[in-house]
Amino acid sequence: MIPMVDLKTQYHTLKNDIDAAVLQAIESTQFILGPNVTAFEQEAAAYLGAKRAVSCASGTDALQLAILAAGITAGDEVITSPFTFIATAEAICYVGAIPVFVDIDPKTFNIDPALIEAAITPRTKAVIPVHLFGQPADMAPIKGICDRHQLALIEDCAQSFGAAAAGAMTGTVGQLGCFSFFPSKNLGCYGDGGMVTCATDELAEQIKVLRNHGSSVRYHHSVIGYNSRLDDIQAAILRIKLRHIDEFNNGRRRVAHLYSDLLADVVDVPFEDGKGIHVYHQYTLLTDRRDTIMAKLAEQQISSAVYYPIPLHRQDVFAEAYSGVTLPIAERVAEHCLSLPVYPEMPEESVRLVARIIREVLN
Repeated sequence: MIPMVDLKTQYHTLKNDIDAAVLQAIESTQFILGPNVTAFEQEAAAYLGAKRAVSCASGTDALQLAILAAGITAGDEVITSPFTFIATAEAICYVGAIPVFVDIDPKTFNIDPALIEAAITPRTKAVIPVHLFGQPADMAPIKGICDRHQLALIEDCAQSFGAAAAGAMTGTVGQLGCFSFFPSKNLGCYGDGGMVTCATDELAEQIKVLRNHGSSVRYHHSVIGYNSRLDDIQAAILRIKLRHIDEFNNGRRRVAHLYSDLLADVVDVPFEDGKGIHVYHQYTLLTDRRDTIMAKLAEQQISSAVYYPIPLHRQDVFAEAYSGVTLPIAERVAEHCLSLPVYPEMPEESVRLVARIIREVLN
């Protein structure tokens, strides 16, 4: 059996440190906004090169809190990608704003900067690029567009902790960056968790108030806020795992590059231009024999997955509102994408076995 991700192996590698950190957090009995939360926020900000980092309860909450802090309200438009997990668009809708989907680049699967400007209207207030599968979006032209049109730039970094482009970590180019610590993420806790990186102290303080019932002083509430706090036990786990994030990401890159070496002549392998750091939250290729490959891998008890089979503008919840919208690149990629197992500890022989089976199917 080859799983998509092997969390058990990673846990056993770090078991002594994680167990000790968890027990210490329990012994302290400071479970909500405790010392590990503060320490993790400082350590994560330092690692990423962010001005500030504020944790919260999930990646979806991170997006919602960031959108609120950016001043986006009902009726505003937010430009984003149609080829991503629905949380990106959900968070826009939570505040009554309207997602505007722009097609993706066929190589990176990220939003195509060349198409953004044409989608801007007087109601546009922000752009949310997604660093999909750990591949950094092309941030320089996106930032230039946002600067020219005075739009908020909010990065969806749920799948890209540790990725970088043009010398900057994802989450540090825009005003706000939104991270998920879902267990399977490159940096994952053992439950739900999230974080917002902030370019200014003012934004960080807004996020802190919003995540804690609209309060900065106990029992004094300045705005309607939310209960969205990372607990101290999860923060303790993340502090341990953060020390190993480069090792984890390098392991993913090792696996990905071996796949690409073995498969580049039979499928469209993930794109890397050598200018940034792709951290391969997923290893996603394109093939017109997807179903056949998946069936053959399943016969050998090898996992595979499709992220994502239906672009957001074709999802039932959005289908009526976007019935006239055609985004051909996202639609084509959704029909042909296939993700293979990738995790830092994946043995070379497992990678070679997966590749060999795919080659047998295609040849």
